[in-house]
Amino acid sequence: MPTRFELHGIALSGPTYKVGLLLTLSGEPFDYMHMNLRGGEHKQPGYLSKQRYGQVPLLVDRNNGRHLCQSAAILEYLADTLGKFGGATLDERLQAREWLYWDFDRLAPAIYRTRGIKAGFRKGGPEVLEMYAAEAQSALQVLDQHLAGRNWIVGEGVTIADIDIYGVLAYAGDAEIDLAPYPAVTAWMARFEALDGCRKPKDLLPMESRAAA
Repeated sequence: MPTRFELHGIALSGPTYKVGLLLTLSGEPFDYMHMNLRGGEHKQPGYLSKQRYGQVPLLVDRNNGRHLCQSAAILEYLADTLGKFGGATLDERLQAREWLYWDFDRLAPAIYRTRGIKAGFRKGGPEVLEMYAAEAQSALQVLDQHLAGRNWIVGEGVTIADIDIYGVLAYAGDAEIDLAPYPAVTAWMARFEALDGCRKPKDLLPMESRAAA
């Protein structure tokens, strides 16, 4: 019987990692399709017919033929479909969604783009890096204050808010952003990394296509 989910992406993509991480934490096997972005594979008509934005990730749900784009939307879909990580109540569900949008607006750009500049596949000089460093500091202060006295971002258990934001902060080292000044954040990350099924980006997504184990 074929695996239900097929994830298209690239190992270097933080958003792809978030989706793979949720599937892995859920114990849900998935076929992984490596996309050759340098070769323009993501801009070909066949792929654009499934992922309208010409980006990664793309998640295919073979049970119903859905093609899902944008990592935050995919996380919400998987939480609904699998019945995991969506929050225990409606209020928690709404709060988790708020954190996804906050991350996209305040935290992810600073870390992902700084990482891209440091790695050489995004342009940006000292002034740009300084701006992103200030934005990251501001966002991390908000997150650290929120996590003080809490185990998880929303409610008493792991939600898509934790998975989404961890999927950004897992790349803080690559962006040369020091998390040591944020003790509540680092303690939360340690708890998250102790979860059964949690794997770092380099251990989760290969630089080649792979069928589910």
